Amino acid sequence: MTTTHQDLAARAERELAGASAAQALAWTAETFGDEFIVASNMQDAVLIDLAYRAKRDIDVLFLETGYHFAETIGTRDAVAVVYPEVRIVNAEATQSVADQEAEFGLLNQTNPTQCCFLRKVVPLRETLSGYRAWVTGVRRVDAPTRANTPIVQWDERNGLVKVNPIAPWSDDEFTRYIADHGILENPLVQEGYPSIGCKPCTAKPLPGQDARSGRWAGTGKTECGLHG
Repeated sequence: MTTTHQDLAARAERELAGASAAQALAWTAETFGDEFIVASNMQDAVLIDLAYRAKRDIDVLFLETGYHFAETIGTRDAVAVVYPEVRIVNAEATQSVADQEAEFGLLNQTNPTQCCFLRKVVPLRETLSGYRAWVTGVRRVDAPTRANTPIVQWDERNGLVKVNPIAPWSDDEFTRYIADHGILENPLVQEGYPSIGCKPCTAKPLPGQDARSGRWAGTGKTECGLHG
């Protein structure tokens, strides 16, 4: 019987349930070769650094929404310098920001879900169609909606294998990796933004709230649609 990518993901979800990030990424590189892409919102280069250790000439997906902080674009450009063999893949919406606002107004204020769909979900889907797997930096501690994230899973929405190598990492493990390896980090993190998205929809979380509570604050929205 032919093994499908979905079967592969199901088996890997079981077999790699306790894998380290390095083991998960080594499996990804061995299994998919040049047919996987590493997603980064350029909050930091932790995931890029880990993947780079498994395979140097990797594709890195950046959703260029047109609404990013200048610091985020600067971090993306710095990644290309620090990791010269990495190929940055800028996924963009069909419409420019100006054209979208001319047609729909400020969707990020009136309908942020639709804005995310047009500027993130659709470009992501179109980009991922050229790969067999993608690697994300989703962690279980990020938010309650991510608490059960497996290290490997089948991404039904996009039709490929999804690898979450740092899903089990605590905040302490994450910050320690940055310190121990001198990892690039978006300057906004030190200014109090633990979860960075588009500028109009990102605020500093209130004391005691989870890291992602500053995203779409006051709207009831918790995810952009990329991961759920």
